[in-house]
Amino acid sequence: MNLHFDELETREPEAREGALLAALPAHIAHAKQNAPGFARMLKGIDPAEIKSRKALATLPVTRKSDLHALQESDPPLGGLNATPVEKLAKLFISPGPIYDPEGYGKNWWRMARGLFAAGFRAGDLVMNSFAYHFTPAGSMVESGAAALGCTVVPTGTGQTEMQVAAIRGLGITAYIGTPSFLKLIVEKADELKTDISSLRKAQVGAEYLPPALRKAMGERGLAVTQMYASADLGLIAYESRMPDGTLNDGMILEEGLLLEIVRPGTGDPLPAGEVGEVVITSFNRDYPLIRFGTGDLSAALEGTSPCGRTNVRIKGWMGRADQSTKVRAMFVTPAQVADVVRRHREVLRARLVVEGEQGNDRMTLVCEVKDQPEGLAAALVASVREVTKLRAEVELVAPGTLPNDGKVIEDKRKYG
Repeated sequence: MNLHFDELETREPEAREGALLAALPAHIAHAKQNAPGFARMLKGIDPAEIKSRKALATLPVTRKSDLHALQESDPPLGGLNATPVEKLAKLFISPGPIYDPEGYGKNWWRMARGLFAAGFRAGDLVMNSFAYHFTPAGSMVESGAAALGCTVVPTGTGQTEMQVAAIRGLGITAYIGTPSFLKLIVEKADELKTDISSLRKAQVGAEYLPPALRKAMGERGLAVTQMYASADLGLIAYESRMPDGTLNDGMILEEGLLLEIVRPGTGDPLPAGEVGEVVITSFNRDYPLIRFGTGDLSAALEGTSPCGRTNVRIKGWMGRADQSTKVRAMFVTPAQVADVVRRHREVLRARLVVEGEQGNDRMTLVCEVKDQPEGLAAALVASVREVTKLRAEVELVAPGTLPNDGKVIEDKRKYG
């Protein structure tokens, strides 16, 4: 029995890293030559020099939160597409609005690998309950299922009685969609006393999967795994199981991506284990996103998965990296906190804590420092004032005091 999608999944980590870095210069050259937006952003950059992670980290991060403004100034895709719009297969519209492309080609979103790890195989009859209109989720997972040789039933959401009838009538074996809608379908089947035991596996995404729900589905003989994907990048990471069904820790990075975890508000890579923003370089020729900041928090895990896949694992979605907040009618951003920290080499990590009642906001910059030279606190107060135009207190603490949760700004104010 083939336990892996292809041989790429079981490469030595050094071989994978070498292949990704070797592909970087030509890919960056391709983006500069064919995507006007990247030509502007990477002006003066010699692609031939970008052949290490250190060199990659010198390039700017383009964040998901930047896309709306980029697309308004250079419609429709901000000049980030290397394939002309008229040669793309589809255009989607996400809230914002943000426009997302889909190109031609088998498994364009690279979803097949995650579905394979979830147990999807040729001959499976797959219920796809993700939306097919405006957003790409439905098209995204359909392309992956089709690449595996599955037969797709595009049900979308709603009409739970029809969903139950379809599972029963067609003998559907697999589900793709949100965990909450899967729960509704199963509850409706129980209410109708309809046998849907043909449904044996599910891959879910787009929202939190409660452990109790996964456990309850498992007790029914329905194995549920999660994927982590976005409308810009397609599949980012996915869960895996052992042959006996045991779920492995973390989510495995898709093979066609280069991952960095950076300190929120910066482009500075963090070591394994530190929580930060997920930044992805995608080797997609149509839409070559380079150092794309997803806005999501996660952390890289040490070691490799027991399933035999050797790619880096992440903890999964751990919150949002954009922690901007408004203090006394002015926005304060993680990038501003990073600017303050850069000015003082004694500071290892910092967190801006915002407290107080409405109209009486208080800011405290909590800084981890090894040494506390005289005047450091006062200098930090001055830097915060210069960068944010707001007053703040400073608290100096020992290294390791702040939680490893990726928060740069913590808003403790009570509202309502």
